[in-house]
Amino acid sequence: MLSLRTFSRLDEAERKVANIHEGIDSVLLLLQHRLKAKTDRSEIKVIKNYEQLPALECYPGPLNQVFMNILVNAIDAIEARWSNRSNQKHKGGITALLTNAESESPQIHISNHVQDQHVVIRIRDNGIGMTEAIKAKLFDPFFTTKPVGQGTGLGLSISYKIVVEQHGGKLHYHSIVESGTEFVIEIPLHHSNNLTHAA
Repeated sequence: MLSLRTFSRLDEAERKVANIHEGIDSVLLLLQHRLKAKTDRSEIKVIKNYEQLPALECYPGPLNQVFMNILVNAIDAIEARWSNRSNQKHKGGITALLTNAESESPQIHISNHVQDQHVVIRIRDNGIGMTEAIKAKLFDPFFTTKPVGQGTGLGLSISYKIVVEQHGGKLHYHSIVESGTEFVIEIPLHHSNNLTHAA
């Protein structure tokens, strides 16, 4: 319940000083069931490299929603890649050879640091990656690569608005097909308006 409350921050409509690590960890706890091993893949390992950060002036609830959207997409991308591998191995028979890329374990790397008066959060997966066609529409409202009924196509569009318009930050990414995707979130450390501290 505490994790859910930390994630939602429903009582915090104003900009506040908040702990980014607590927000990310609350999202990971809520997604724990998605990280567990499945028949076609091992457990998704989450590798965290947290640097000591100053308290960040932000809207904690919306920012946690950004973390949720990006992490859910990372898990989906990993599951798509490992599902493809499982199908290829089945078609290739028992003697199908594993390449180095195929034998690696599914992983999500999360790191952060301060650079040029911004908190920079990087979330990288080794999932299926994105084609140029997908990249061209990535932040478009209602664009989704998921089957009908499994995605609204609003997660990244909303995340972009939260980071760029609401926080005055940047949201960008790097992606290679069959190698993975990294999202980079940059949030300014300071704003001119008066703030209250998040509980």
